[in-house]
Amino acid sequence: MWPRLAAMVLLAAGLRGCVAYEYEHEFWLKVDGSGSVYVTGRPELWRAFKGLQAQGDDADALRQAARDLFERSGLRVRKVTITHRGGRAYLFLSANFADINALAGTPAFPDLQIALRPQDGHLRMEGRWSRPPARPGPPADAFGVMAVRFHLPSKVYGHDNAAGGVERGNIVGWKQEVARALAGDALAFGATIDSRSILWSTVGLFAAAIVTGVGIIAVSLYLVLRRGRSTQQGMD
Repeated sequence: MWPRLAAMVLLAAGLRGCVAYEYEHEFWLKVDGSGSVYVTGRPELWRAFKGLQAQGDDADALRQAARDLFERSGLRVRKVTITHRGGRAYLFLSANFADINALAGTPAFPDLQIALRPQDGHLRMEGRWSRPPARPGPPADAFGVMAVRFHLPSKVYGHDNAAGGVERGNIVGWKQEVARALAGDALAFGATIDSRSILWSTVGLFAAAIVTGVGIIAVSLYLVLRRGRSTQQGMD
């Protein structure tokens, strides 16, 4: 009984620690500036921040409007779907992009300013997320939290007040109350990362380890063979 009770308490604590965002951008970035983006949010927040043209809650119309918005911006849309949480609809879209520096100001990202640039031997990613002017009025229930998160491709040397610091080695994120964002408050973000991807840094370490190991084996064999010759000459 006690182990089961303890497990239930831990589960409840974990659930309380989870945040269900009402509007979220999640970027998976590469060092060359390409990557993927996942956008999830209530349709009314898509309208307020991105000017989504679909009216009402018709699922087909919402999906098509979101797809058109991102394809007009040069992204390759991978998936568009409608999910539900707490009786509310949430529009989800995933897409690939060739250059994160080209996203700001496009039809899909009127709410985003972002740049990835070399700086002092590293890469500097920075920007801001804010509601563009002249968008439809806020929904009646402007509740909850919104967030922008980045899965960065290399070592993180520093960040600008990320909400949870650096998570799992290379994830940084920023969050804000939806009501504040709808009122026009901008959410600024930034991070400094290595210009080499984690993958290639790991490959380089493995390669160096292999070369070192082969070198040690070669030297050891040479010393053994040399000692053998010296012993044979002594016997002769």
